Amino acid sequence: MLRLGIPVVGVTDIPRAVAFWTAALPLVAVEEWRSETWRTLEFADGSGRALGLLLSDSPPEPRPRLHLDLFTDSAEEQRAEVRRLIGLGARAVEWDLYPPDPDFVVLADPDGNVFCVVDLSHAPSGGARPAP
Repeated sequence: MLRLGIPVVGVTDIPRAVAFWTAALPLVAVEEWRSETWRTLEFADGSGRALGLLLSDSPPEPRPRLHLDLFTDSAEEQRAEVRRLIGLGARAVEWDLYPPDPDFVVLADPDGNVFCVVDLSHAPSGGARPAP
């Protein structure tokens, strides 16, 4: 049976990416499949794989069709997390596609991979799941 695995982020420096993502999120690097070109990151609570880091020569996409969304529960938490992530090496991205009154902030990791920090309290769903 086919199963969805994990998101994989292309990076140019595996140790730097491991340092950033394990500081940014509650993740730990594990030995599973470890090589010169790969690191697996798991949830720190031991609940399983979370993210793969793959050595890549290709440049990051300025407007990727697929990206990571990191969630916060309030605007205050979003602002604090954006500051913390920038302190860890992320950078703010000039994003010309912001809607009026956005619920997200676009950042890039140290490799230039774009991701969003989303305030769920301000999201269109207000953090609630859509009705079926």
